[in-house]
Amino acid sequence: MKSLMLFLQEILDDLGNLCGTSTRLDLKEIELRVKHEGISFLTISLPTFGKSLEKGLDRGYVAHDLFTGFRWTSGLPRLFGGFLELVFDRKTGRLLRDPSIPAIFAIRQICLMFAKIGLDCAEWRIRDAIDGYMQCEKDVRAADASLSPRDLDCFKRIGRLLWSDTFQAVDEDIFYGRIVPKHGPGATAEKLSSNAKWIMTEWTQRLDRYFPHWEYLTTSVSRSNEWLTTVQILEPGQERPVRVVTVPKTLKSPRIIAIEPACMMFIQQGILGSFERELFRNNFPGKFIRWDDQTPNQRMALDGSENGNLATLDLSEASDRVSNQHVRALLENFPNLAGGVDSCRSRKADVPGHGVIRLAKFASMGSALTFPFESIVFLTIIFLGIERELNRPLTRRDIESFAGSVRVYGDDIIVPTDYVHSVVSMLETFGFRVNRDKSFWNGKFRESCGKEYYDGHDVSITRMRSLLPTSRKDASGIVSTVSMRNQLYKAGLWRAARFLDTYLEELIPLPVVSEKSPVLGRHSFLTETLWGVPVRRLHPHYQVPVVRGLKVTGRAPEDILDGPGALLKCLTLLTLREGDGLPSISVDHLERSGRPKSIRTKLGWGPAH
Repeated sequence: MKSLMLFLQEILDDLGNLCGTSTRLDLKEIELRVKHEGISFLTISLPTFGKSLEKGLDRGYVAHDLFTGFRWTSGLPRLFGGFLELVFDRKTGRLLRDPSIPAIFAIRQICLMFAKIGLDCAEWRIRDAIDGYMQCEKDVRAADASLSPRDLDCFKRIGRLLWSDTFQAVDEDIFYGRIVPKHGPGATAEKLSSNAKWIMTEWTQRLDRYFPHWEYLTTSVSRSNEWLTTVQILEPGQERPVRVVTVPKTLKSPRIIAIEPACMMFIQQGILGSFERELFRNNFPGKFIRWDDQTPNQRMALDGSENGNLATLDLSEASDRVSNQHVRALLENFPNLAGGVDSCRSRKADVPGHGVIRLAKFASMGSALTFPFESIVFLTIIFLGIERELNRPLTRRDIESFAGSVRVYGDDIIVPTDYVHSVVSMLETFGFRVNRDKSFWNGKFRESCGKEYYDGHDVSITRMRSLLPTSRKDASGIVSTVSMRNQLYKAGLWRAARFLDTYLEELIPLPVVSEKSPVLGRHSFLTETLWGVPVRRLHPHYQVPVVRGLKVTGRAPEDILDGPGALLKCLTLLTLREGDGLPSISVDHLERSGRPKSIRTKLGWGPAH
């Protein structure tokens, strides 16, 4: 904790120098609060302060409903008063006509940088998150019941305008057997190893109707193998439920995901591949939605912050509030696609402390189809909201006119500010919750896909993802801290970067390297030296600079696969590679496969550039 506070002091000094203000009293206040509240002050209380700043920027003033839990002096909180005075008027709390961009960045950097340190939550917070998951299920059922037939009919009509061509193409892929299933890198409900997924012994009757196991679990060469007789075809009541688990997100609340059975994920990945091939080459919906590139959302958020013409919206529990009814309504005219998607949708979930429940949501985070279908549903509702504001039915030409002003990436949504209230109302009509603390449309602050902007300026921050390492054995902590050091250096926080250099050099060698180097080291704006550290050796054959440092290694666990499963995997990967759907793989993938159980660092010489 002492090292963390010393590091925080260097961050404060950097930010104070950037804005020309003293941070001495701020440091004392933080030290006092940390002494009494522990690390939760940095990971929970300070992030709340940062979110209050963003809310004040959006509405143009601050008042006592913001910055709760912090002492005030006149019209502003006492903590970080030197920075806040450069943004808001001390007496009235009103946003200044020309607020300081560096001060906005400074407050966000110091308040939000500790929010996502990868630490486990308290048990009571985990229980609260699980209870919230159960409450969300009740909310989805209530929203389904309250949705009017008129709204649902309009939703279907907008869906036909947007998605008919894409849905028809995927429908035909399923009908003609052109789906190429595959396994993803994640865990399965059965807890199978990476290669063991290719020897599935469970299939379902629902899957068998659209994806017969004798075609999708074997090849033409091995179809006569007796292995097929070992596959158990499960009736709907016997199907394995998804396994609901929590994973670290913030100390305030964990993230809840659902781990799918192997057979479900296998087909989900195949349908996802068909969607991507069709949607990403279709110029019409591709103007509004892609889930392989965040940069269009980020560029539009930048434009919205400067011109005020675009709003950024964020939804709470977005994936868990997409109802199965929403998806069925969109797919009702495409029987093969509707049947195929429904067959690989898990209907039950095993929730800790609550047992097995039946799901009203389409799917939790963990299904390969969750992200694309939530994007599809949100975009449809957005145009339904725009239609209500225009008070006339939309045409395809109308929809095309919004290219460049409407964009969806999961639950990161961008819409024109002229239609934002109608869109928000329509999203809530369909059971979604707009997170108003992270949605912006009034002021000049915008946030989307991990980037934040104010008045055309990038005010994105560097985040701390793990505590400072105390030993070279903490490979993940060292990798995370080196990455943070380089981000701080590029952001101009050089005192903090220098502190981390000194700290890390007590654990590991830290040479100057380029961003492309496999060696862990310092990035520099200088060419060959950083604070007097030269490049000392050239490669004997290629005459390029080499440095001595740590390289990250991680070997896939031993996982031997042979027989029909090995043949199926090889032919599937070959088919995907021919369609540019898969990167190159290891030559020993039948002997070792899956994510490394841990990463290690190895000392040696490597290229500096």
